[in-house]
Amino acid sequence: MYKESTASVAFTYRPGPKVPEGFVLVEAGSFRMGSELSPREIASKYGGEASWYEDERPVHTVRITRDFYMSKYEVMVGEFRQFVSETGYRTTAEREGGVWVWTGSKLEKKADANWRNPYFRQGSNEPVVCVSWYDAVEYCNWLSRKEGLTPAYNIRGKDVTWNRSANGYRLPTEAEWEYAARGGNKGRGYIFAGSNYVDEVVWYWDNSGEKTHPVGRKKANELDIYDNSGNVGEWVWDRYDSDYYSSSPASDPAGPYSGADRVMRGGGWYNDARCCRSADRGGYNSADRIADLGFRVVRLP
Repeated sequence: MYKESTASVAFTYRPGPKVPEGFVLVEAGSFRMGSELSPREIASKYGGEASWYEDERPVHTVRITRDFYMSKYEVMVGEFRQFVSETGYRTTAEREGGVWVWTGSKLEKKADANWRNPYFRQGSNEPVVCVSWYDAVEYCNWLSRKEGLTPAYNIRGKDVTWNRSANGYRLPTEAEWEYAARGGNKGRGYIFAGSNYVDEVVWYWDNSGEKTHPVGRKKANELDIYDNSGNVGEWVWDRYDSDYYSSSPASDPAGPYSGADRVMRGGGWYNDARCCRSADRGGYNSADRIADLGFRVVRLP
């Protein structure tokens, strides 16, 4: 006769990492980086000149070897205001002569334009704009220190180096950004972050009303990240170089070691749909600041 055992079995629950509020866990994995469409096909479907899209090719497999946290939303005006209030920091625009803004008929550089005055009204829950790449890395280090984490960046004027073992906040690499925008290991192959239908997920020229919008109002992508496509373009860590992109390392590429320009991803309210595709990439000087360019942050678990 079968007798049920009364012996107890020890079981230890090992929870996964606790995801910080406002962030999502992006698990390591591989993806196909770049555009499957030819430059001619992109131009035909989304407009522009075919030569603009040569630096999205060739499509290549990239492996992200470490999990990371990415903020659900772009850094907001209210968050940046707290940084400035606590540190007295003055942005590149405030120190070096303003920002390129849209005046209703054309882009103009205005000396009085900055993150406080992008020439349109913003609420605290809209993405901060008019910030340079240098402003973004300063914000990252402030947030790290505020939360007792090791800052990711060593900043000496315009010389910025990245401590890759630090657990503090930082800008995503270009590969991390595209991997997350495409939905990470849950990706479904969408053209834009979360959909093949631009108006479902993107604030861009045709629907933005020529300004930013509160974060999180459009549909999220597969990872529950909002506004990877549209609202504002986003600074990433990498220097901009088309030759490096086409022959970058297969695992955790982080851009070339030299160059003044940094990569911008995602497209913004001023752009048309082609610039908001997950594969689209562009470069700006690290000191540039415009009224549709901001950033989001990541960090290691």
